Amino acid sequence: MCLARIAAVLSAALLIGAGPADDGTWVAGGYSFSDEMGEFRILDIAGTGTRSDPIVLTQELYTASAEVLVIRTVGPRPRAETDRTGMVLYLQLETLNASGLAWVEFGFELQEQLGKPSTYGDGVSFDQVRTERGRISSNAFASHERNFEPYDRILFQEGTVDPHQTVQFSLLITDLTPTYQFHLVQDPRIPFS
Repeated sequence: MCLARIAAVLSAALLIGAGPADDGTWVAGGYSFSDEMGEFRILDIAGTGTRSDPIVLTQELYTASAEVLVIRTVGPRPRAETDRTGMVLYLQLETLNASGLAWVEFGFELQEQLGKPSTYGDGVSFDQVRTERGRISSNAFASHERNFEPYDRILFQEGTVDPHQTVQFSLLITDLTPTYQFHLVQDPRIPFS
């Protein structure tokens, strides 16, 4: 009985805190984040995923190709702090351009099933109902364009991130998905000649 209580306390501490797990994933705010599918590396993570305490994920991308951040539910997810229902994830990405090429645009796409477009009914979106203005932004790109149905995409434009510079993206993800895993495809774009 005593061992069960200790295990429960340690498990709860892991979900509340933030940091790397033993298997190389990073845990914060009821989610785990993994760089297992790409040419990028997660360096640090902090926060609970709420509006007042977003999850801040620090990473470096080594390529100018699309990379997949795997996000899994590992515990209770943050609930909306407003009067709306559902789970929300306030995510801030601090991304170092380690690709050696300048990025002139940067795209994100949510996919519940990897390689398949996100649809309205899958439960995961970039605040598709637009209940909170100003929650999707970047410090290096002046504008962004949203593309919903059959995809769930955001394209940041009108800016540049040179090699060895860090860019910040703030995203609001609505998570009503019944599955424990979804994917954030990150797509830096380089100039065409």
